[in-house]
Amino acid sequence: MFKKLLVANRGEIACRVIKTARRMGIATVAIYSDADRRALHVRMADEAVHIGPAQAAQSYISIDRVMAAIRETGAEAVHPGYGFLSENPKFAAALEAEGIAFVGPPVAAIEAMGDKITSKKLADEAGVSTVPGHMGLIEDADEAARIASEIGYPVMIKASAGGGGKGMRIAWNDEEAREGFQSSKNEAAASFGDDRIFIEKFVTQPRHIEIQILADSHGNTIYLGERECSIQRRNQKVIEEAPSPFLDEETRKAMGEQACALAAAVGYTSAGTVEFIVDGDRNFYFLEMNTRLQVEHPVTELVTGIDLVEQMIRVADGEALAIRQDDVRLNGWAIESRLYAEDPYRGFLPSIGRLTRYRPPQERVEQDLVVRNDTGVFEGGEISMFYDPMIAKLCSWAPDRGAAIAAMRDALDGFEIEGIGHNLPFLSAVMDHPKFVSGDITTAFIAEEYPDGFSGVALDPETLARVAAAAAAMNRVAEIRRTRISGRMDNHERKVGDDWVVIAPGVEMPVTIRADREGATVRHADGTEMRVTSTWVPGQPLARLEVDGEKLVLKVERVTGGYRLRTRGADLTMMVYSPRQADLMRHMPEKAEADTSKLLLCPMPGLVVRIDVEERQEVEQGQVLCTIEAMKMENVLRAERKGVVAKVNAAAGDSLAVDDVILEFE
Repeated sequence: MFKKLLVANRGEIACRVIKTARRMGIATVAIYSDADRRALHVRMADEAVHIGPAQAAQSYISIDRVMAAIRETGAEAVHPGYGFLSENPKFAAALEAEGIAFVGPPVAAIEAMGDKITSKKLADEAGVSTVPGHMGLIEDADEAARIASEIGYPVMIKASAGGGGKGMRIAWNDEEAREGFQSSKNEAAASFGDDRIFIEKFVTQPRHIEIQILADSHGNTIYLGERECSIQRRNQKVIEEAPSPFLDEETRKAMGEQACALAAAVGYTSAGTVEFIVDGDRNFYFLEMNTRLQVEHPVTELVTGIDLVEQMIRVADGEALAIRQDDVRLNGWAIESRLYAEDPYRGFLPSIGRLTRYRPPQERVEQDLVVRNDTGVFEGGEISMFYDPMIAKLCSWAPDRGAAIAAMRDALDGFEIEGIGHNLPFLSAVMDHPKFVSGDITTAFIAEEYPDGFSGVALDPETLARVAAAAAAMNRVAEIRRTRISGRMDNHERKVGDDWVVIAPGVEMPVTIRADREGATVRHADGTEMRVTSTWVPGQPLARLEVDGEKLVLKVERVTGGYRLRTRGADLTMMVYSPRQADLMRHMPEKAEADTSKLLLCPMPGLVVRIDVEERQEVEQGQVLCTIEAMKMENVLRAERKGVVAKVNAAAGDSLAVDDVILEFE
């Protein structure tokens, strides 16, 4: 077995690989850029080597710099993780030339299946059902529009070397095809150093289901079931689960055998994933093969009990698989929620900054419950604009799907993150969505269920009443503490009243509190009584309560006159006033918001790629104004209405913060 392994990656996947290598008794080497000097993967590894500036092109995807680190440390093997150099045949060839083991497939297999155009041709030749499309290279935007029109809209424009949703666009007409081609080409060049683009038919209402395979160099290839990856936003997976709630055993077997046959045909070894789209009649079509470890591999590990990273390392060391197809059993249900540094209330735009609080839920391994959190960050660390915005992959496992969803809900409720925008509220909302709970999902789920974006969850009246009861009981505890701190120890119970008014947006809820040593009984105006118990004390940012015997977890932030409370995707401010205070507050004027209607504000921290207008220019509604790049994704900003540009405050190459003024209009 190898004695030293270099992990040619960063973030959570580097930490994930290091954990397995450590358990196997293998020393590890981390590589890091200027932006990652204090990163978690650097702290975890036995050695660490600096490889260059923050820009990935000059560090993590520089073959020369990574090879220099390998020589410097004497590593015998390299695990590439996913992204970066994981599917770069030149990197695998460079390792092979120096006698370094690549923990991944052979160069020929990467070349054959890692390139989406080539893989589709090979799949078609092998008789695998594929989605109609144009597999040849496309020279320019006009040719892209012509080809797309011939295939028939809608079409998917994809980077040949792409992955992780980078370099992908859906076009519904010629204009979108031209624009999508150029943006996909730019993103592909920036993320993968390869700007080749192809186009295929976009199948509406599909499910995205993928098969995990394992293959060794002794002719053994097996599949480890499937993963449902249909909850996606902009082609980026958000929630995955194993198994799929849609497949039957017959379809699973057919997909698995086809995936294995395709892998065997190209001499594939190591872990890999064959991706399919599946229609409502369970017809499946080959999409692509990822010749690497997938981001969502933990859910497969949880339902099979197989450590995929360990198997990859053993295969790379020349071992034969000790597992046969008959040994594979799918046990229970697993769900993965990808926690991203992106603000769901601002159109899921990237967010950067310092994690002022990062407290994930406790990882657990019990007979009927597993909570796992794969992460590469820590409290006090920075989320950089240079890399993928993923913070963590939170996973739950339970004997059945309903229990796995319930476990995920609880884990998300207890996940504390402050300092940046993040998609945790959205993940919580999905876990409670009736369509997701029923398993009736497609890749259009987010677009269909959240067509206007995500603005938080509106709690139903019963849940709102429970939260209000909790807020009133918590406020009483805080008021008692305040009187003690002020020195008024005598008769403090008398000074804290029993009658309060809880005010949430659009609703007032008068309550009366009767407290005892065990908790408080909160009576609403309609006579409904709710028993509240908790060990919460003022100052704690997380409150775990029981309201009428049901668990309630609240993220708590004190504000003047009340609390900001977050739970299950809802984010609301609840003011708790005495009846007299509530009466006075009804006469207070509301503060008017600043008028920004004549300004184009930067919606995210990022780099200006280009400004498409100039001063005194007239613009039409929907016209492209500028393009901002953040976390390897290009974001096109358009005019909301017709107008005239009065002033241009930014230029290509400028780094902007959130709400910096880009353009001013007359």
